[in-house]
Amino acid sequence: MTLYPQLIFDALATVTYPGTKKSLIESEMVADNMRIDGMKVSFSLVFPRETDPFLKSTLKAAEAAIHYHVDKDVVVEITPEFKAKQAPKPEKLLPQVKNIIAVSSGKGGVGKSTVAVNLAISLARLGYQVGLLDTDIFGPSVPKMFGVEDARPYAVEVDGRHLIEPITQYGVKLLSIGFFVSPETATLWRGAMACNALKQLLEDADWGELDYLILDTPPGTSDIHLSLLQLLDITGAVIVSTPQAVALADARKGIDMYLNEKVNVPILGLVENMAWFTPAELPQNRYYIFGKEGCKKLAAEMSIPLLAQIPVVQSICENGDSGTPAALNIETATGQAFLNLAQAVLSVSRRKSAKMNS
Repeated sequence: MTLYPQLIFDALATVTYPGTKKSLIESEMVADNMRIDGMKVSFSLVFPRETDPFLKSTLKAAEAAIHYHVDKDVVVEITPEFKAKQAPKPEKLLPQVKNIIAVSSGKGGVGKSTVAVNLAISLARLGYQVGLLDTDIFGPSVPKMFGVEDARPYAVEVDGRHLIEPITQYGVKLLSIGFFVSPETATLWRGAMACNALKQLLEDADWGELDYLILDTPPGTSDIHLSLLQLLDITGAVIVSTPQAVALADARKGIDMYLNEKVNVPILGLVENMAWFTPAELPQNRYYIFGKEGCKKLAAEMSIPLLAQIPVVQSICENGDSGTPAALNIETATGQAFLNLAQAVLSVSRRKSAKMNS
């Protein structure tokens, strides 16, 4: 018997590759390197990746097809090859940080920074090693809210590198572009400059080992958010909104950004800020000035947890402006609300991690 390529191709056309449910020929898996020497044939089959679960069974099926359709005495030598490997993804920064939580809002003015600051302090009060990065390059507020506007980080040498030492206040390690620019001067930077500054605050800082790094992100969806997603392995996002319909519409966009299949960051839950107003002289009264339970309804609709409902209390604003956040005093209703928020974030993030590792 004389072997020739078409006999082999006809035999391989009877073999279905499970990955495409088409024949080896239709799937274009037969490489252009077939050699025939008497009763011996050698060629390569090209698979999508080295870990292809159908590799061994496909090789055996191809050899069996040649023996059945051509001749049982043919010596078959098939070499697996693999498509060009994709460039490896760059390693994420801060591998020594166990959990990175992005506090986000689709809209400005909903109290996102207030939530981020008080969440970080509450986690520290619960005994965790916590850092807070103010990623709002154009409107940093963390230095003022922690009462450290005049602080200036200095450089320390770590393993031969000069790194920025974060400011520590209330048990939380802090970094913000606000420590390096004048608070009276507008930051007129293009997106690339802002992203490079953010990367430096992450890469060139001595964060050390942390249980939680809280990211106080800018409102909306921007270059800064994309940079954070590229640079960091974010554990999950906390979305802050008021009950107001216009804020909820933007909150949906923030949720959609993180749940996008190219991003795929879990939503830990929603925080309804300014949920109601309680006057100091009437502590039992609740006035729903921004609408009632809008975030609660959105959370139920989108099947995500409602982590907390934070009331409007005059002292929250006063404490933020004076650099003594509400979470420092858990005897107050707002201090307790932020402590409850921290415990809810701990619970949800642990469940998410356990589910991903199972």
